[in-house]
Amino acid sequence: MPLPQANPVSGSRPRRHRVDAAFVFLLWMTLLPGLAQTPPQHQLLFPLESWHNHGSSLVEAPNGDLLACWFHGSGERKADDVRIEAARLPQGSDRWSPRFTLADTPGYPDCNPSLHVDPSQRLWLFYPTILDNRWEGALLKYQVSSNWLGPGAPRWDRTEVLHVTPGPEFEEGIRSSLPRLEALAAEHTRDWSDQTRREVREYLDALGQNSTHLLYRRLGWMPRAHPISIGDRLVLGLYHDGFSVALMAITDDDGAHWHTSTPLVGGGNIQPCLARRRDGTLVTFMRDNGPPPKRVLVAESTDRGDHWGPVTDSRIPNPGSGCDIVVLKDGTWAWIGNDTDEGRHRLSVWLSDDEGRTWNWKRAIEDGAPMESFSYPSLIQTRDGKLHATYSVHLPAGKSIRHTVIDPAWIRAAH
Repeated sequence: MPLPQANPVSGSRPRRHRVDAAFVFLLWMTLLPGLAQTPPQHQLLFPLESWHNHGSSLVEAPNGDLLACWFHGSGERKADDVRIEAARLPQGSDRWSPRFTLADTPGYPDCNPSLHVDPSQRLWLFYPTILDNRWEGALLKYQVSSNWLGPGAPRWDRTEVLHVTPGPEFEEGIRSSLPRLEALAAEHTRDWSDQTRREVREYLDALGQNSTHLLYRRLGWMPRAHPISIGDRLVLGLYHDGFSVALMAITDDDGAHWHTSTPLVGGGNIQPCLARRRDGTLVTFMRDNGPPPKRVLVAESTDRGDHWGPVTDSRIPNPGSGCDIVVLKDGTWAWIGNDTDEGRHRLSVWLSDDEGRTWNWKRAIEDGAPMESFSYPSLIQTRDGKLHATYSVHLPAGKSIRHTVIDPAWIRAAH
C-alpha cells in the first residue's frame, strides 16, 4: 500500500509524520521526570587535609567565573596563623584554580569571610580579625575591588575598618527584650536540665550588663552570609557571640558612613542571612544558638533594615549551625542549611513559592554518618539558573571546602 503523499495545495504532511511527532512528544514527557532527577554534582576545591578549612563564601563574577573564599589555618580564633584563602572556577572549566591568599593580618586570625558583588560589579570582602583570640574581640574589616576578574587575588581599591557603633537604641533594645526572654525561659524551664537552666540564667544576667559596656558592644561583630544591595543601600548582617544577638550594619554612601539597625534579640539568634520580598520587606533567617528545641529563627523589617520586628521560630529544624538563602529569578526562595535537631551530617535545600512563609519542597544534598559534618553553606544562583553552593566538609579523613551544583527541578521532583 503506497504511503500517503503531502497535499501540494494545503501543505499538509503525511500521517506518519504526525504519528512520529506525537511519539516524540510522549517520549519526551516520559523522560522529563528522569532528567529532573539528575543528582547534584559535587567537587572538592582541594584535597582533604588536617588543617582547618571553614566558613566559605561564593559569588559569580560578571564574566561567569566563580570565586569562593574561606578561612584556613591550624585552628580558629585561638590560632594566629588563620587567613582568608580563595580559589576561582573559570567560566567553562571543571577545575578550580590553585588556592591563593585573599586577606591575611600577620599574627592574628582572620575568620568568617563574606563576599558581595554590588550593582556596579565591584567585589566586597568583609571579615573579622580576632584581636584577643576570643570572638568578643573581633574587629570588623572590609575591602573593595573594581579589578578582580583576572587570575589570583583581586587588586584592592581600599581596605577599611568597619566601626560598628551601636547607639543608645541598642541598650534599650536589649533591656526591653529581657522581660520577654525571662518569660520564655520560665515557660520552658520544666523541659531543661539544671545545667541549661544555669546557662540561660547566666546569659540573661550578662546580656543586660554587657549592653551598657561601650567597648564590649563595639567589638565582636562578625559577618557570615552575603550582604544585600537595595539601590544605593548596602545591608550587612552581623552577629555577636557574646550577646548572641544579630544586628545590621548599613551604608547609604558606599561605605563612607555606616549606621546600625535596632538589635534583633531572640535568646540566641546569630548569623543572619537576608532575602527581600516583592513588597520590599526584608526577611532574615538566623542560626538558633539558644536552648532546645532549636529552629531557624526569623525576623522582618519594612524599612530596608533599620528596624526589625520580633524574632520568631520557623518550622525549619536547626542544630545550631549557619544557613543561607537566595531569591531565584522566578521568585522562588531557596534556603540551605542543616535541617536536623542535632548534628551537621545532613545538609538540605528547601524551596518556597510564597517568599519564605511556607516551604513545599526539600531535598538533602549531603546525608552522612553522625561523625561527618557538612555545614556553613554559601548559596547563589548563576545566570544559567542553577544553584551553586560551597560549604565546609569535615570528615575523619580531613577537611576541605566542597562545591555542589544543584538543579532546582531536582529539588521539586522530590514530591
